[in-house]
Amino acid sequence: MRAFHMLMGGVIAIATLAGVASGQRYTSPPATASVKIAGRQITVDYYSPSMHGRRIFGSLVPYGRVWCPGANVATGLTTEADLRIGNLKLPTGAWSIWAIPGEQEWTLVINKETGQHHLDYDPGQDFARTKMNVKKLASPVEAFRIDLVSEGENNGRLALVWETTEASIPFTVLP
Repeated sequence: MRAFHMLMGGVIAIATLAGVASGQRYTSPPATASVKIAGRQITVDYYSPSMHGRRIFGSLVPYGRVWCPGANVATGLTTEADLRIGNLKLPTGAWSIWAIPGEQEWTLVINKETGQHHLDYDPGQDFARTKMNVKKLASPVEAFRIDLVSEGENNGRLALVWETTEASIPFTVLP
């Protein structure tokens, strides 16, 4: 009988833990955006949070403050080539990317530090900042995503897409 009670206690404990684990509402799965332009690979690794009925920009993500586009770990950008992104020249290598959202204007922040927690932004490690293009989307995007798109020849576009906002910036793979 004692063995039966111990077994049942173990089953109840496992069932409880499984229920708690499955009840975690706001998970952010890992995601990757990647594109090959002019024979060179450009990759962004990030975690993709979801809206879950929340208002995102101007609320969960305040306007005018540095934000890590994603969750868990700082969003990483790795490039096999030098890039011209907006008005800046980014050397080959690994970087973290951050953004400063605004109602009408966004800024992309390229930071030299990589692998840090998504809340551990160090402005002293900034490489550069450049303005992004912003547009409103017709319908909401539930899960945050980053798009890397080839736009012909040596050109591409990086886009941060979530809720009803797309902030994007063109880039060029340099020879």
